[in-house]
Amino acid sequence: MRSHLLNDTTTEHYRRSVTEGVERVAAKVATTDRPFTGVAVDALSPRIEQIDLDRPLYDTTAVLDELEDVYLRDAIYFHHPRYLAHLNCPVVIPALLGEAVLSAVNSSLDTWDQSAGGTLIERKLIDWTARRIGLGPGADGVFTSGGTQSNLQALLLAREEAKSEDLAKLRVFASEAGHFSVQKSAKLLGLGPDAVVPIPVDHDKRLQTVALAHELERCVEAGLVPMAVVATAGTTDFGSIDPLPEIAELCAQYGVWMHVDAAYGCGLLASLKYRDRVDGIERADSVTVDYHKSFFQPVSSSAVLVRDAATLRHATYHAEYLNPRRMVTERIPNQVDKSLQTTRRFDALKLWMTLRVMGADGIGRLFDEVCDLAAEGWKLLAADPRFDVVVEPSLSTLVFRCIPAAVTDPAEIDRANLYARKALFASGDAVVAGTKVAGRHYLKFTLLNPETTTADITAVLDLIAGHAEQYLGESLDRAS
Repeated sequence: MRSHLLNDTTTEHYRRSVTEGVERVAAKVATTDRPFTGVAVDALSPRIEQIDLDRPLYDTTAVLDELEDVYLRDAIYFHHPRYLAHLNCPVVIPALLGEAVLSAVNSSLDTWDQSAGGTLIERKLIDWTARRIGLGPGADGVFTSGGTQSNLQALLLAREEAKSEDLAKLRVFASEAGHFSVQKSAKLLGLGPDAVVPIPVDHDKRLQTVALAHELERCVEAGLVPMAVVATAGTTDFGSIDPLPEIAELCAQYGVWMHVDAAYGCGLLASLKYRDRVDGIERADSVTVDYHKSFFQPVSSSAVLVRDAATLRHATYHAEYLNPRRMVTERIPNQVDKSLQTTRRFDALKLWMTLRVMGADGIGRLFDEVCDLAAEGWKLLAADPRFDVVVEPSLSTLVFRCIPAAVTDPAEIDRANLYARKALFASGDAVVAGTKVAGRHYLKFTLLNPETTTADITAVLDLIAGHAEQYLGESLDRAS
């Protein structure tokens, strides 16, 4: 079994095995003509259930054949131009090269004596991102597993900086269109059930600053403690960007920690055309970025940034076997001092490889393309009487629903849209997402693939309308 360990004697085995796997994936990507096969869970589950993990196949080719049957054939392929559902991007090749390198070397980014150059590369990328945001010379941060972890860590720092002995008095203010991880983080941080105060949004799904000002004032008058305001630069459902400069002014007025959840909108930091849409982000105390959303990186590749590096001390614990206090005086850079995680992958390498091969402008051009595509898609929807589109996009998301002719019952329209989404998924011809707006069912395109065209959008809209009409026809047949 030692022949399976990567070392100086097994490099040829490693090369052959990985090459065979890469060739399988390349062949699959080259021949995939739909984003999904449409396989149902009841059809796929038995194929996996029948595999006995206590009976190995002892052959890489045989295992890859099996993997083709239980995974590769029916995987959902985000690279396909008609995958339009969630915040999943196609990935760039330099990042995949980085993924291959980091997996094989297997550095752990918690301490210097496990990563050395990896530590310095991650710190360089954090500095680069902080400069792109404009946080100033005292900024710092750390890579995380994703936006949820970044938001949790940012709110942990905000809680500690609030210096309140009574956690029940702390309040966090966030857009009602913001990410659910804000509420989840509040619960994990031991805050009260009423800790998160939802702030209503305007017609464009942006946080209303007048309402925020009112709630902040009400909080202070009630003897409560405003802990943080979470502004969103790219909501999950609508891609809306809250008015960051106005929110920053209110945070300064009330002495409140300002966190910007830019998990989605961070691609604007590299944009050549739309960077001004996140003006005001430079005034944040902390920022969440998900490179694996709008920087075209493989999952996971994310970070939390802070204006004041000293605030990261709230996540620091010292263990004699790992990062004893003496290392601080010896100026040994241990990333675990900043992170909620201990063992941590060298995910920063993927972004490093991308920037060194493509450059930031290359990333920015790709993100600009999907923002431009969303603008064109909005025009198509707004001009099509079959659909109701909710809001003009700030990023690359379109929320809409089919309004079949001669149907006036909102509940029946809901059912038609739900049916259309499920039928489209089952066909595998395209994958779209869904959400609710004012209690009603809507569909959602999240456009993150520069290879998607307006022709793809038009074709998928026609498919949706066709499925909705089919449902209504079958519904009438049942009723008669």
